[in-house]
Amino acid sequence: MDLLLWRHAQAADGMPDLERPLTERGRAQARAMAEWLRPRLPAGLRILVSPARRARETAAALGLPFEIVEAIAPDADAATVLSAAGWPDADRPALIVGHQPTLGAVAATLLTGNPSPLHVAKGAVWWLRARGGDARDAALVAALGPKLLG
Repeated sequence: MDLLLWRHAQAADGMPDLERPLTERGRAQARAMAEWLRPRLPAGLRILVSPARRARETAAALGLPFEIVEAIAPDADAATVLSAAGWPDADRPALIVGHQPTLGAVAATLLTGNPSPLHVAKGAVWWLRARGGDARDAALVAALGPKLLG
């Protein structure tokens, strides 16, 4: 199973937290990453998105249908995100559009076995692939941030 973790792009500060929109820079980050992702996305991909406005706006840059999943809202834990994605046994790959430190904890758990969050930059994508049958064993396929895209 492939699991793609996409941290929302740069968002405006403010309250309420769930209504923070992307900044102009954030919209550019989301567009650039979406352009890179679109031709590479695996067939049958499920796109699961936090209900936060900044995550929905990031996902919308792909121009593909997505599901809003309350369980991956800000402050979700890694186990909840992995469960929502069906890791590692789902018959379809999943793209999670969410938040730090949660996505960093998901990546750390799968890559190192330690849930202490790795840094996932705003707008970055980490692409993981299950290895074998161990739910905590993944290979990093790609890690790309918007700065690398120009």
